[in-house]
Amino acid sequence: MSCRQLMGGELSGLSVKDLQSLENQLETSLKNVRMRKDQILTNEVQELNRKERLIHQENQELHRKADLICQENIERQRKEANEGFKTSGPSYGFNNGYDLHAPVNLQLSQSQPPDAGTTSCRNLLF
Repeated sequence: MSCRQLMGGELSGLSVKDLQSLENQLETSLKNVRMRKDQILTNEVQELNRKERLIHQENQELHRKADLICQENIERQRKEANEGFKTSGPSYGFNNGYDLHAPVNLQLSQSQPPDAGTTSCRNLLF
């Protein structure tokens, strides 16, 4: 059988027996192609399932680590609270030397006009 006959061309001169042989050959080839395609898809599904299991295991491990870190932070905070924050380690709070709870007195002052000899930023922009 020629390639053209397999593609459906030049069939007019073939006998019924030749046409049946061509049909059987095409059916066998198609069956082989479908089997190969099914095998490739099955292999891909198995590989994706394997990757899914690995990712799921990794996700569980990350959750365990995150929970452990959270528990460690809670325990550290409880320990610091029980010790009255008298740790010798570095302090991560904000301290600028002022009492954060002391009242603040703010007063408004009148703006003074710029001296004639000086140039303000506003004059430079316009």
